[in-house]
Amino acid sequence: PGAAFVAAASYRGPGNNDTRSNKALPILLWWSGSLFPHFPGDTERIDCPRGSCLVTRSRRVARHRRTKALIFYGTDFRAYEAPLPRLPHQTWALFHEESPMNNYLLSHPPGIRLFNYTATFRRESDYPLTLQWLPGAGYLRGPAVPLAEKDAWRRRGYAPVLYMQSHCDVPSDRDRYVRELMKYIQVDSYGKCLHNRELPSERLRDTSTATTEDSEFMSFIARYKFHLALENAICDDYMTEKLWRPMHLGAVPVYRGSPAVRDWMPNNLSIILIDDFDSPQELAKYLDFLDKNGEEYLKYLEYKNVGGIKNQFLLESLERREWGVNDMTLPNYLNGFECFVCDRENIRVKEEQEHKKSRGKIPAPRPRIAQFKHMGCPMPTPGFGNVEDLAEGDSWKEMWLQDYWQSLDQGEALTAMIHRNESHQGRFWDYMHEIFLKRTRQH
Repeated sequence: PGAAFVAAASYRGPGNNDTRSNKALPILLWWSGSLFPHFPGDTERIDCPRGSCLVTRSRRVARHRRTKALIFYGTDFRAYEAPLPRLPHQTWALFHEESPMNNYLLSHPPGIRLFNYTATFRRESDYPLTLQWLPGAGYLRGPAVPLAEKDAWRRRGYAPVLYMQSHCDVPSDRDRYVRELMKYIQVDSYGKCLHNRELPSERLRDTSTATTEDSEFMSFIARYKFHLALENAICDDYMTEKLWRPMHLGAVPVYRGSPAVRDWMPNNLSIILIDDFDSPQELAKYLDFLDKNGEEYLKYLEYKNVGGIKNQFLLESLERREWGVNDMTLPNYLNGFECFVCDRENIRVKEEQEHKKSRGKIPAPRPRIAQFKHMGCPMPTPGFGNVEDLAEGDSWKEMWLQDYWQSLDQGEALTAMIHRNESHQGRFWDYMHEIFLKRTRQH
């Protein structure tokens, strides 16, 4: 590495007693240049709890012996662009806080097992980001619009249920479900998907307002009793602002997303799970019942009372995480994961040195390999009905089922290339063709 590495400014991390010069530090390379949590410049020294590292986004050092780890951003990771050959002295780290739909490669064993360290929304990952959309317990305790005001809103002709979605063709196929639900209960839909009502002002109609916590926008949607909160993909622990924002505002989320969502709820009665109901019609009946019975409805907001958050697992998880959400006093999770990788790599380097010194008496460190459950999202299923009943040429089926299974092939192809020490990326499609032929023969 050049002079920039030697002169890299020190990142004000938690600090440590590492006295090594920059020239002696392990290098971590952020492979996705667009995601480099340091500004300005391309290289920084980071001082983490167990030791220091240099971090860079300069691919010039990709093959350097001191470059110990490559950090990939899941959304940008493409099997056909992976750096080959994979070097035996380097680990691969995955940062993927976004939707599983962004890269289904990571939901298959061959895809996730390419990585040694993971930071994903799954609690089982090495550096879990599960509560990335929840700033803290206080966010849930925000006051709700009084029931009398919500009822007055209803009398003005507004629906009991809000749907606000502009990303329509997604793996969870949420619009198919909502369309069916709309047959049985009034739903005000303001986004591009299933749009049936206009927001009251041009300012609110501006998409950027609708995606931020703008106070005018928030107070408008807070008047609704129920928010349809359907994630764009189904996976354990994948929970976004679609869930937490209505709770913050004191609306009741009607939720589909993480099948394990109850583990994280403030108490046993704070959300309505779509999948608890046999049909959209049954769900509509229940929402109508709550709409007409204020006392029953308010039970869903009791977690906002003093001492109302009963879930110790939730409180402890918030307490334990070392990164913050919109909190300048804590590191963000990008820098946190970077330090996690740095610390692990410093340990690995030390163990390798001890192994060498002992001439094999001390065993070499065992490589860590990510497990299926670090992501492991299921095959997409229709939002309503069975896949067999979908029309031939249904766009959802053609897009998402194909994407899911092609991603498996891509993971297998890249794994095979690595095992064969392949160095030419362009051969990826030959490997894909080989897998395709093998599958065809099996069928």
